[in-house]
Amino acid sequence: MTIQLENIGRRFNKEWIFRNVDTTFQHEKCYGIIGGNGSGKSTFVQLISGFLIPSEGKIIYESENTIIPSENIFKQLSFASPFLELYDEYTAEELFAFQSSLKPMKKGIDKKSFIELLELSNIKNKALKNYSSGMRQRVKLALAILADTPLLLLDEPCTNLDRNAKEWYKNLLREHSGKRLIFVSSNSDDDEMFLCDEIMNIENYKRKIS
Repeated sequence: MTIQLENIGRRFNKEWIFRNVDTTFQHEKCYGIIGGNGSGKSTFVQLISGFLIPSEGKIIYESENTIIPSENIFKQLSFASPFLELYDEYTAEELFAFQSSLKPMKKGIDKKSFIELLELSNIKNKALKNYSSGMRQRVKLALAILADTPLLLLDEPCTNLDRNAKEWYKNLLREHSGKRLIFVSSNSDDDEMFLCDEIMNIENYKRKIS
């Protein structure tokens, strides 16, 4: 998949968050989107995902020489973000069963291997509402990374992760990053950005606002 941005911008009310973003993101590359708190990096990733639409400009999605309508892009992506909530009443196994009924998972990933990869077998029968914030983040990341999608979006993926969990995240992403376009938004955390081929500072597009 490739994604072409044609002079996109996003504003809230009369205030522009960023503007004049004109670039192309290439298949099988990992892009880091950096910026300070409130800079608009999470907003940018949500635009890529289709959760938000640009206030100006156009986003073109293309896969295997076919243009994908923006309203269908959700079928092609998986997304982990602090703003996306889990179903608290589900166990991890139940959530996996639900998620895998909506989107295919990577080859060889079933309920058993999913729980093993989470390294949370001792609490697999507990509802997610009883998980710590770090455990919940593991579930979010695993569901996104292990989905068999050509587009992967990770918004501040190391939020609430301790040192061991950050290593777990890096190993999981490294193993399952192939043949997909990846975006990682971050405050320049090396643990989050370790796989990135290119870095885009969203604050560079604030200076162009007029």
